[in-house]
Amino acid sequence: MREGDYVLLYLDDKRTYMVKVESGKVFHTHKGFVKIDDIIGKEFGVHVKSSLGADFIAFKPSIKDHIFKSFRSTQIIYPKDIALIILFGNIQPGSRVVEAGTGTGALTTALASYVKPIGRVYSYEVRSEFIEIARRNLERAGVLEYVELKNKDITLGIDESNVDSVVLDMATPWLVVPHAYRALKGSGSFISFSPTIDQVIRTVEELKMNNFANIETIECLVRRIRVEKGKTRPETLMTGHTGYIVFARKAL
Repeated sequence: MREGDYVLLYLDDKRTYMVKVESGKVFHTHKGFVKIDDIIGKEFGVHVKSSLGADFIAFKPSIKDHIFKSFRSTQIIYPKDIALIILFGNIQPGSRVVEAGTGTGALTTALASYVKPIGRVYSYEVRSEFIEIARRNLERAGVLEYVELKNKDITLGIDESNVDSVVLDMATPWLVVPHAYRALKGSGSFISFSPTIDQVIRTVEELKMNNFANIETIECLVRRIRVEKGKTRPETLMTGHTGYIVFARKAL
């Protein structure tokens, strides 16, 4: 670990802390303070003791960690949904992706981490204050250089052409469908995330009218399993409905 890195101090499954590695820094918790100097120059994954003897593990933050620990003032898309968007959208290194509804950059962070090092994410957001928060989060995650943040209304048109995917997290995705068709290359992917079924119906109808095919809608529910010898069972609480994801591909 070097100065300027970020580290995830892990106490247990419910208590983790994202900290910037800086010489002389002392991080205070209810379990005592941790001297950041104690981990500088060491490998990620080492144990470090607090002043009260609590055992922390200094993990390298994952993309999921960056998303959940991001500065935010809006609801984010959960990793369970992001995973499907990445897979079904065929987003990979080198992809050129148009995104709309940047918010505070959670999905943008994940998209950028997959398209690098030679791909690009063009992210549209109408609220300038969200763009500045997203910029901070993307910079902290180390992926800002792969993103172009655009303070524009995507319902008025898409500047880019011949892109691989268009990903929307916004209230009116159906208004973007004609623009998405023009911007996508043949067989390119359209993906929209919507919390209500009424939004899904309008979007799917518009996709059919604009020569998209292979249209499907998915809802992802996740339940964690508590594993203990002799009493393994599903967790009482689960991540249920967050939204519906619509996928489609451009036919020529």
